[in-house]
Amino acid sequence: MKVLLQRVSRAAVRVEGRTVGAIDGGLLVLLGIERDDEDRDLEYYADKTAELRVFPDADGKMNRSVEEVNGGVLVVSQFTLAAATRKGRRPSYSRAADPARAEEMYERFMARLRDRGLQVASGVFQAMMEVELTNDGPVTILLDPPAGGPAP
Repeated sequence: MKVLLQRVSRAAVRVEGRTVGAIDGGLLVLLGIERDDEDRDLEYYADKTAELRVFPDADGKMNRSVEEVNGGVLVVSQFTLAAATRKGRRPSYSRAADPARAEEMYERFMARLRDRGLQVASGVFQAMMEVELTNDGPVTILLDPPAGGPAP
């Protein structure tokens, strides 16, 4: 699983010119589901997304989570994060999960965030989307896998 977080002052996703998901302040999450991902990966990354302290406190230090600032979370499925680029000039997407499984995990990732009380918006799975954002900071973080690496 690959999870890229961007702290935003606003973000929106459009499909065919229509806004399907939007947030004001919070996190834009680009989520890439890979074929070997397991439930424990999903739980780890969803919890890390909710708890990561990337928002400023009263002293301006990044010391507050999206939960603590009551921020929104816009989750966009991004299979291209699973790209392998070492060989050749064309990315290989063989590590990406099959679409049915990826969609199910994408929905469960968002449900876990909602269960934590977060306001979650989303794109449309497998749609051609336009994502617009104002990166705040800028702060962009690729989450590390759990200690010991991703699930085997």
